[in-house]
Amino acid sequence: MEPPASNQHPYHQNYPTRPADPPSGYIPQQQQQQQAPPHQQYNAVQPTVASIPAKPKASFHSPPPRGAGITTTTPDEELEDGRVRNAEAVSKIRDAWIYTQISARAKEFTQYRNLRIFLGTWNVNAKFNDKDQLDEWLCSSWGPDGSTSPDIIAVGLQEMVDLNAVNVAVENKSAQKSQQWIERIRSTLNSKRNSANDPNRAYVDVKSKYLVGLMLCVFVKAPHRNRVKVVHSDHVGVGVMGMMGNKGGVSVRMQFYDSTLCIINTHLAAHRENVAGRNADFHNVCSKLAYDIGHEAAKESIQNGSLNHLGNGSQIIGVSDHDLVFWIGDLNYRIHESLATEEVLALAEKGDLGILKKNDQLNIERKAGRVFKNFNEGELNFLPTYKYQPGTDIYEKRPDKKLRAPAWCDRVLWMVQDQNHLKQLEYRRSELNISDHKPVMATFLATIKDVIPNEREKVYFSVMKKLDQYENKSLPMIGLDRTELDFGEVRYGKTITLPIKVTNTGNVVAQFRLVPKLDESKFCKPWLTVLPTYGMLIPGENETSINFTIQVNNEIASSLNSGKDVLEDIIILRLENGRDYYITIRGKYGRSCFGMSLDDLVMYNDPIRSVPLDPIKRVEKYGSDQTAVLCVPKELWRIVDAIYEKGLHERELFSISGYIEEVQRIRECLDTGEAFGNFRIHSMADVLLSFLSSLSATVVPSNLLPTLEVDAQNLQGYARTFLEGLPPIHYNVFVYIISFFRECLLFQQSNQLTTAKLARICVSCLVSGNQMDESKQANQRRSGMQLLMVHFLESSLI
Repeated sequence: MEPPASNQHPYHQNYPTRPADPPSGYIPQQQQQQQAPPHQQYNAVQPTVASIPAKPKASFHSPPPRGAGITTTTPDEELEDGRVRNAEAVSKIRDAWIYTQISARAKEFTQYRNLRIFLGTWNVNAKFNDKDQLDEWLCSSWGPDGSTSPDIIAVGLQEMVDLNAVNVAVENKSAQKSQQWIERIRSTLNSKRNSANDPNRAYVDVKSKYLVGLMLCVFVKAPHRNRVKVVHSDHVGVGVMGMMGNKGGVSVRMQFYDSTLCIINTHLAAHRENVAGRNADFHNVCSKLAYDIGHEAAKESIQNGSLNHLGNGSQIIGVSDHDLVFWIGDLNYRIHESLATEEVLALAEKGDLGILKKNDQLNIERKAGRVFKNFNEGELNFLPTYKYQPGTDIYEKRPDKKLRAPAWCDRVLWMVQDQNHLKQLEYRRSELNISDHKPVMATFLATIKDVIPNEREKVYFSVMKKLDQYENKSLPMIGLDRTELDFGEVRYGKTITLPIKVTNTGNVVAQFRLVPKLDESKFCKPWLTVLPTYGMLIPGENETSINFTIQVNNEIASSLNSGKDVLEDIIILRLENGRDYYITIRGKYGRSCFGMSLDDLVMYNDPIRSVPLDPIKRVEKYGSDQTAVLCVPKELWRIVDAIYEKGLHERELFSISGYIEEVQRIRECLDTGEAFGNFRIHSMADVLLSFLSSLSATVVPSNLLPTLEVDAQNLQGYARTFLEGLPPIHYNVFVYIISFFRECLLFQQSNQLTTAKLARICVSCLVSGNQMDESKQANQRRSGMQLLMVHFLESSLI
């Protein structure tokens, strides 16, 4: 494949001629031509300005605000001796320490209840049949009089709707289908057959959550409803481009009596060989799920001994901060590829599960510690739940269908803070057969905490008595193992963390916190994160660490590339009722093409890492009247060229996330000019999309989004107006990307791309970038833009 400047490039042959009467400021192509020297790091002719006509400039987006640490409503007070104190901050830090001590003695004021919890998961393959009875799945272990019916029921569905392009992009059927399933499940649980019309055996809704094909609904028995509180839900999409909802997770968390529960339903990456993708999806969902439960709820949970750790005093908690966590869903782990598909089928049909369990990918990955760390799972004593011929109990072997190895895709795992507080009673599958998956269910006997307030008060007074012994002495003192942190070279997208150890060197309680500098509202710059932002140490207590983390994202990279900011800061650590400590932070940013603007990138033939960040040094090296020397950024050309040469046939191109280590190495090659190694195409494609999304100004400015409905009548005219409105370099890049995507569509039978999928990618990368406005008007404008992208991909206009 030749570079963009060459007339031999296959998808440059259909570049459009400009519409008649071009706008003012348009420079004819022959007047733009410049000779660009070959790049010193790789042997290829670079693109020149002459390749594509030019257009006007776009605006930048400002970065979003960042949060702070512990917040106070009262100002700091300067004492007579010059020391500064904030009584509110002291009180909050003190309370957090007290709750930590109380939680460690939770058994002294807690009684326990044994209650049953039922978890059900089913990939329904977009099937819905009112005639099929769900009792055999949901209610089969209740006993004849309902004596063993669960106290909590959580049901998770996957592929509730077809995961086609329309449903993934718009979710236009998910809400309706979710409600149909919830009503059907509720009617099954509360049918006369199952509840005997007894109000104490009836189930009431707690919360439901859906995301495209995923749905999770939670019910409790009516007598327990007033002991359910602090209910929250969240969702994470990890599908196409790492964000779409065709794969991902939905979750519900709640406080049940005085225990905290979190239930997650996920649908992870498909395909037998894609173990790494499934592992990545799990970690992605687990790390992104978060629940803002509020200050009072967080305080009560800690006081009841329910949070795993206090963290930094935040009211936002994660998955592991719960007493009980249940993870269900179509996890898509298969049987290891060392067993042939035919052999797996034969073993499954004979019921010979021993070899299959040893070769189960999830068992292998968990044993290696790569996924579901600290989670447990019951024994797999039931037949693999996938893949069946729908409507039968026969594994799919029809000659017109692809032969797939049976697997335990559908699983139920759990994590518990106290292993003695949860016992699995059953783990099996149902024989409902409308789908190509079998439903799976698990029942647990859980030990739930019920706090005795009077006993908790006794523990409280005991803790306070111990604290008073130290607070009534003299002033605090702390020691820091260092007050300067040099992070060295910091690169885009990578996280570097350095700790400072804090020790109580005095004889009294030491309370510390980070405070802003004079006339500033934040205690650190946006590129720096500090955790914890406050703390407390009693004399003799082990040292604690404050972790300082630098991470450069798109907005930060834009400021650093322009010279508006540098990686230097001073952090003030205030010892309450004591002195201030000043911590110096410094680092050197390794310039990256990620987070830059197109107009800046086309100005350099040199590797972007070698371009000085200092504006004065930049002028000394390149002159003050620097102009564009390339038609499109060389980094964009390199990554497109690599995919074109080796990856157009790649299956599920642009649908599977890349490997993190490879993605980072590819970014480094783009920034330094080094030649690409033997990288996977999916990693290259991932970098291409993230590069386009990271630009400080999107390829398509927001002012070009349609303001009126786009239809067949105005589509052609609007397309030409759109092209005329693009700034010069943006126009070049847009034509270049559209042409490349059209080339990809020539191989759609092998790479499984469609025009609709590429149109969505164009809108996400070229139009939305990292600015995801979710308003109704913005969604309508993006829908119109998607139709326009389909037009460009299918028509001869480009």
